[in-house]
Amino acid sequence: MKRLMIVVIGLCLFSASTTYEEAFAEESYGWNFKPAKNNETPTTEEQYLEWLDKYDGYFLGDANEKELYVTFDSGYENGTMPDLLDILKEKQVPAAFFVTGHYLESEPELIKRMANEGHIVANHSWSHPHFPDLSDERIIEELKKVEDHYFALTGNPMHYVRPPRGTFNERTLDVSKKYGYHHIFWSFAYVDWNTDDQKGKAYAYEKIMDRVHPGAILLLHSVSTDNRDALGDVIDQLKAEGYTFKSLDELTGKHSASPIISGQTSEPQFGLQPFVTWINP
Repeated sequence: MKRLMIVVIGLCLFSASTTYEEAFAEESYGWNFKPAKNNETPTTEEQYLEWLDKYDGYFLGDANEKELYVTFDSGYENGTMPDLLDILKEKQVPAAFFVTGHYLESEPELIKRMANEGHIVANHSWSHPHFPDLSDERIIEELKKVEDHYFALTGNPMHYVRPPRGTFNERTLDVSKKYGYHHIFWSFAYVDWNTDDQKGKAYAYEKIMDRVHPGAILLLHSVSTDNRDALGDVIDQLKAEGYTFKSLDELTGKHSASPIISGQTSEPQFGLQPFVTWINP
């Protein structure tokens, strides 16, 4: 009898393990785009375009207009953010900063400065995990922890998410959309995040100017000293070429870029209840 019980328990554990792996060992996709020459508009996979349309995502603005959207991924502070904010303020350029939990906890004053100077602070998850490996509930936990901390600092909501590592699948897009987020991918990026392999101001300038295009959503990493050193010249040259810099709110019709709301006492009105209703009909 004891042997039979052990066998039954073992089968149950095997079944539970298999079910979990089958649920979350899903096919995963990494965001990519296909660069074009002569500052022409890039494209991406047809499947990605279908999903962006279905799940309120963007990787590009209006390709017929010389408009640009500057976004930064900010996982940690490398001493560059004050300078970047100074340049953006001087040039009157809005930006969006996709931040992690580490950045929120370690740099609250810089977060407040971003908000007070009219920039968007957006969600890059709390711990930068691979979303396709997480359950629906764990994805929401990652997003909610970031937005709760941001709300506590500024009284403002979040509307935009950039999946950590640029990895996703249809389920993760669906979960984040139902929680109230727009996905923001990108149509320009280069290898700028390796702080041990910075190549200088001229390199960054040439990389950006060579591939910038109408409607571009630019992904830059705020840890890059190359980006910091080149940003002012890049902005000046692009303005001279007739480009204007837009906020993601102008692309989506949302309202995210707000100064700190003092005296905020109510709870943030995010998408938690619709999500709970969805998973528990």
